[in-house]
Amino acid sequence: MKNIIFSLPIIFLLLAGISVGEDNDHIFGRPIDRKLLGLKKEKLSHFKFYWHDVISGPKPTSIMVVPPVSNTTFFGSVTMIDNPLTLGPNLTSKLVGRAQGFYALASQQDIGLLMLMNFVFVEGKYNGSTLTVLGRNSVMSAVREMSVTGGSGLFRFARGYVQAKTNWFDVKSGDATVEYNVYVFHY
Repeated sequence: MKNIIFSLPIIFLLLAGISVGEDNDHIFGRPIDRKLLGLKKEKLSHFKFYWHDVISGPKPTSIMVVPPVSNTTFFGSVTMIDNPLTLGPNLTSKLVGRAQGFYALASQQDIGLLMLMNFVFVEGKYNGSTLTVLGRNSVMSAVREMSVTGGSGLFRFARGYVQAKTNWFDVKSGDATVEYNVYVFHY
């Protein structure tokens, strides 16, 4: 009886070792060769286009979904966007994509936006590919810089930055056109 009681913990440990053994079908993380995903040499690309924030008129592309708590800086307001991206500064210029996401006024001291948007491209070989932009947009600065945090399609594993520069702003309507220069590493 003494031998059986002494042997039971050893038997349990052996059984536990069998069930906890290495199971290659259920590995949480492992390195892989990038060629398995079709990734070739990484390249750096530059894109320039114009972002149109249309708040006024019968077909706005930006809609405030949360009103501000302050009328001075509009702190707290959230605006959903589906803004056209065009090749030139005119809204009638060739459409190359859309900026879909939101911006929120996140500063109590100045007009500082938190921006999160996907650039969804519809032009040429980039059709269907996206870039994700996240960052602070200090609207009153001449040039603002935000991060490219990822992408899809031809922009898988993308990283980089954008520079935004106001091209035109209508104080009365709130409509704006912003020039975007995008610098992005991708495969």
